[in-house]
Amino acid sequence: MQIAMVGLGRMGASMARRLMRGGHECLVHDRDPQAVAALVAEGAVGAASLAELADRLTPPRAAWVMVPAGEITEGVVTGLAEQFAAGDVIVDGGNSRYQDDVRRAKTLAERGIHYLDAGTSGGVWGLARGYCLMVGGERAAYQRLEPVFRTLAPGGSGIEPSPGRSGGGSAEHGYLYCGPSGAGHFVKMVHNGIEYGLMQAYAEGFDILRHANADSLPEGYRYAFDLADIAELWRRGSVVTSWLLDLSAQALARDEALADFRGHVPDSGEGRWTVQAAIDEAVPAPVLTAALYARFRSRQESSFADKALSAMRAGFGGHSEEQP
Repeated sequence: MQIAMVGLGRMGASMARRLMRGGHECLVHDRDPQAVAALVAEGAVGAASLAELADRLTPPRAAWVMVPAGEITEGVVTGLAEQFAAGDVIVDGGNSRYQDDVRRAKTLAERGIHYLDAGTSGGVWGLARGYCLMVGGERAAYQRLEPVFRTLAPGGSGIEPSPGRSGGGSAEHGYLYCGPSGAGHFVKMVHNGIEYGLMQAYAEGFDILRHANADSLPEGYRYAFDLADIAELWRRGSVVTSWLLDLSAQALARDEALADFRGHVPDSGEGRWTVQAAIDEAVPAPVLTAALYARFRSRQESSFADKALSAMRAGFGGHSEEQP
């Protein structure tokens, strides 16, 4: 089907490529003309403005917004809405706060424009691996764009359904309709909060292993561990196997000291929002809260654990240590 991709950064450009490889017609726009030109050279249709993009789309139109959350997303959604008409669909695939989705959906609905919030996980590896998609909004709009979600998602990926599951469903292919407006980004918010906790656990574990040979320890109780080997070992059959462990193993194999990282670990918002949701729901979340606070502390003094966190963030998302 035909769809526009607005925002051709690390993820947006790769998503457009995956869609084109899946047989979809992609129209693309970005404030960087070179980013547009690169996709045009691969078969996309370029547009220099949102107005031109809307004109080139065949009604009912669909556009996927893949830009940083906050004011930039707000501006793009508003700009598209000015060009779109009743029956068109706008998808926000960034990391917007779910309350913003509820507000936008209500505002756009007054003009008959449909709005979907699509929590998107996959980072810089999504072109090859696919993107895990958590979608909220009107079910009818979701169903209309389901061919797009199916193409972007990983598919079965060779993973057998969990024992006890019956009936299949899109979750087994890596995408899911989660509920009304805001539901998709709510699920993605909690996903990222859990990510904080998992990353912190790996980082602290490797820090303990690294210091197991400290002079302060009694003789006979000191161990000089090869962290790269241990990470590689754990990838094979252990109960802590995960993609984050894979990324840690890759970083440690390149440089066990992680010298290229300062350990200054930003948080992009979702961790804070997850903790706030836990407070609002009176749900205890001590691990996720502690992981968020650990990122705050990393900006004051950095440890090896903080460097390990930075290495994982760079691995799955291409995130720099300078990002807010």
